[in-house]
Amino acid sequence: MNDKSDILNILRNISFKKGFSQRQMAKELGFSLGKLNYCIKALKEKGLIKIKNLRNKKDKIQYVRTYVLTNKGINYRVNLTFEFMKKKMREYDELKREIKNNNLN
Repeated sequence: MNDKSDILNILRNISFKKGFSQRQMAKELGFSLGKLNYCIKALKEKGLIKIKNLRNKKDKIQYVRTYVLTNKGINYRVNLTFEFMKKKMREYDELKREIKNNNLN
């Protein structure tokens, strides 16, 4: 799991979309269920998320799995977001220079 944008998207999804199943999350992110499961396990091992099993209120036998960011996970998500924004700002400045140089020619 090396792609930081995938990690950031998963962490954002966990932060802002409460109660999503792995299947729903995988579909929204465009991942296979296997890839998402692999990524979630890795994030848990790194201490970035916690996995909680809650009883489904409708069916007392069935459990609903929820994902929660740890403090470490929140900090990691914030840092990835800053890195992403810095990269986008550099790309913007580069494009702006290219446009300016092309208009001068």
